[in-house]
Amino acid sequence: MPAHNDLGKEGELIAQQFLQKKGFQILHCNWQHLRYEVDIVPYDKEFLVFIEVKTRSSMRYGFPDESVDFKKEKMLIEAAEIYLEKKDLYNEVRFDIVSVIKNEKEEKVYHIVDAFQG
Repeated sequence: MPAHNDLGKEGELIAQQFLQKKGFQILHCNWQHLRYEVDIVPYDKEFLVFIEVKTRSSMRYGFPDESVDFKKEKMLIEAAEIYLEKKDLYNEVRFDIVSVIKNEKEEKVYHIVDAFQG
């Protein structure tokens, strides 16, 4: 597996642990349906949250969350619609992004609540 895939998986695990410490109840990790994927699907109080995790080894190219563009947002919104339909859920939803900076010297997590609207 390429090193960037390992870093991404490590970042997702860091994000899961971070969210659990904040009291999120994680339902699914890496939920997939056809070409859609959601990194983490937890409950945060009354909200069902769809979370995209982005991980980088440095800030050289900016914050990891800056790579979540309109196309990725649209895919997450569509994935959320499918998830809700398949699970027959009618919850309030929210879209968050978790940015992780991870290297030999540091590990930082930035949680952007309600990062975009669906």
